[in-house]
Amino acid sequence: MIGFLKGRLAVKQPPMLLVDVGGVGYELEAPMSTFYGLPSTGDPVALFTHLVVREDAHILYGFGTDGERRVFRALLKVSGVGPKIALGILSGVSVEDFVRILEAEDAAMLTRIPGIGRKTAERVIIEMRDSVQKFAGPPSGGVHTAAAVGAAHTPQSEAFGALIALGYKPPEVVRLLKSADEPGLSTTEIIRRALKAAVKP
Repeated sequence: MIGFLKGRLAVKQPPMLLVDVGGVGYELEAPMSTFYGLPSTGDPVALFTHLVVREDAHILYGFGTDGERRVFRALLKVSGVGPKIALGILSGVSVEDFVRILEAEDAAMLTRIPGIGRKTAERVIIEMRDSVQKFAGPPSGGVHTAAAVGAAHTPQSEAFGALIALGYKPPEVVRLLKSADEPGLSTTEIIRRALKAAVKP
């Protein structure tokens, strides 16, 4: 099992990133919560990882903190929740907010995340509420180098593609991007604002 990677950030195109480790490029998928803390392309980076083995593919997932990875792994144990839904949840809410959702048993908040229906949200609450203390400690420190996120060449189009990959429909993506329509924003900041708009009550 690959526990973490430390190398140079070669590519970041949400939800995919590529880390160059000694000349070998590792392709990973990561939640937006991890992308918010990534350094600029070309800078050193280290990430916690989780490998999912399927019949047709081996997929490596990357996380900026051990807390994110622990939540991801716990979500995979919930009936009906796969990696895509787990990434969607971590992209829509922080670990701290997720803990609060579990404590409040607020299934309605989870249903605001694409791909999370009422039944899935209720299963997440029921199957994870007893283990909430595992995630309720102080925020875990990330292993990546904290640095300013470099602006993308086409931030709006990058954000559009990332939101589509997270499960939003094109018309909704257009609506969400309007809420983050401000000159000079980076791709990750646009996505952050769009996701905040998506989960507003």
